[in-house]
Amino acid sequence: MKKISIAVVVAVTLAGCENLPTGYTNQGVAIGAVSGAVLGATAYSGNRSRGAIIGAIGGGLAGGAVGTYMDNQKRDLEKNLAKEIQSGDAKVDKLPNDVVRITMTSHSAFDTNSTVVKDSFYSTLDKLSDVMTRYQKTTLTVVGYTDNVGSDKYNQDLSQRRAYSVAQYLESKHVNPVRLATAGKGESQPVASNTTEAGRQLNRRVEIYVEPVRES
Repeated sequence: MKKISIAVVVAVTLAGCENLPTGYTNQGVAIGAVSGAVLGATAYSGNRSRGAIIGAIGGGLAGGAVGTYMDNQKRDLEKNLAKEIQSGDAKVDKLPNDVVRITMTSHSAFDTNSTVVKDSFYSTLDKLSDVMTRYQKTTLTVVGYTDNVGSDKYNQDLSQRRAYSVAQYLESKHVNPVRLATAGKGESQPVASNTTEAGRQLNRRVEIYVEPVRES
């Protein structure tokens, strides 16, 4: 029988787990992490074993099928999110190891200091969910980030809760929770200067790393 493996690394438990919302598990699981870029991801579902993932997706991807599958998924994401991409509210990138990253800025997703997904952002997540439910042979790691306003601890907790809120909404739109993981990076990985509001707005973001489940 062929074995199924999930790229890329074994994740470690999130810091500050005592503050996580109900539903989180602090169990370390095998979660792809884009060559270590997303260390600290934690299972969204309490039953995110390898066997559970394989059962949820009906088997992995083999050989050259991986690249084609992920390229097609990226194309459909760009098609669904064309309006958001054009306005700068979303970005879709292809990363090494056939990983697709979706970046969403916070001015469209959350109010300042809030972890509640804004009503105006539901349509974007609906478009994203449409693709994720059609391309099921993947895992999704939702990662939250903040600017540097506030304490490190507060921002870490805020970023974790924002990631969880997005994962929770994706589950409500029929993305299998076993496929989901979350991580909070707080203010630790800015993509712009925090000295301006424009830069802080770019740093207040959510990224979703979509990774193929490979058959070996």
